[in-house]
Amino acid sequence: MGRVIAIANQKGGVGKTTTAINLAVALADTGRRVLLVDLDPQGNATSGISTPEDVGAARREGKTIYQALVGGLAIAEILRQVRPTLSLAPAGDDLVGAEIELVTMEGRERRLRALLEPIRTEYNYVLIDTPPSLGILTLNALVAADSVLVPMQCEYYALEGLSALLGTISKVKAALRPALELEGMVLTMFDSRNRLSHEISDEVRRHFPEKVFRSVIPRSVRMSESPSHGLSVIEYGPKSAGAEGYRALATEVIARGEGSGT
Repeated sequence: MGRVIAIANQKGGVGKTTTAINLAVALADTGRRVLLVDLDPQGNATSGISTPEDVGAARREGKTIYQALVGGLAIAEILRQVRPTLSLAPAGDDLVGAEIELVTMEGRERRLRALLEPIRTEYNYVLIDTPPSLGILTLNALVAADSVLVPMQCEYYALEGLSALLGTISKVKAALRPALELEGMVLTMFDSRNRLSHEISDEVRRHFPEKVFRSVIPRSVRMSESPSHGLSVIEYGPKSAGAEGYRALATEVIARGEGSGT
């Protein structure tokens, strides 16, 4: 049974989608079978790992995660093979409407979990990229997940809002998904020349000594350029510090999972 990891933070601009794409590619590069689910209406995980033609085809054909969540398609019908061992459940513009339409649906918090259940055994990892909010789509991701990975930007307000996210995780765990755990926090956009980056890193590690990944994701020009080419930084700049950071994170994720016997 594959591990389902929701990548979540209600703050925008923290490197969530970048983490989803690059961790997915890094895990797939180890030979693991990976599914990336784009649950963010902005669709950046979809466009950041696909060609424009492939993105357009998915949307024209109506084979997006919206059609599975709301339209009744089996998730297997919308999946696109984007790398040899990496599949994508793409997002389209229509996903914006899902926030409203899901509210009136029976079992609305469990829709994604039900979709993933039949195909979980086909993958070692299922990564879910979520919107920068704590709405119904993020709730679906948390209920579907085994654990939550939280990207945190190394800036002054890094800890602001974290308590809200952790509170939401606790509520979901208590009411809807007792097995949900915090996978960990990964520090992103780290600038080694900036004293504040080091201070934020020290503070987060002091608060959550067991839950912060050793791997740190640095600021990187290659990383900001790669999505416009439909590539991960691992493919676009394989020797860059960003690529090394995500490969190290993938190694940690694998080690944590195997260490827990999953």
